[in-house]
Amino acid sequence: MREPDARRGAPAAVIHVTLKAGVLDPQGEAVCRALRNLGFAEVREVRVGKRIEVFLEGGATAPASERLDRMCRELLANPVIEQFRVEIPGAEE
Repeated sequence: MREPDARRGAPAAVIHVTLKAGVLDPQGEAVCRALRNLGFAEVREVRVGKRIEVFLEGGATAPASERLDRMCRELLANPVIEQFRVEIPGAEE
């Protein structure tokens, strides 16, 4: 994994992609089993997702927010089985 470049600054957006409820998560099941085998008996379930950092020219403006949503729908997430959340650091919730 590449080290973060301090000159680049903070990402304009952080996108969290997770499987929708009810979709089987074989990777999460494997991680859950491994944790239990390591002695973490309290682990009930694990769901695995993705975190995507997007750096934009000009930062995250209102039009950029719409484009980020489109990026997710067209490439970064599979809308059939995944849900996504776009987080813009520093923006009010």
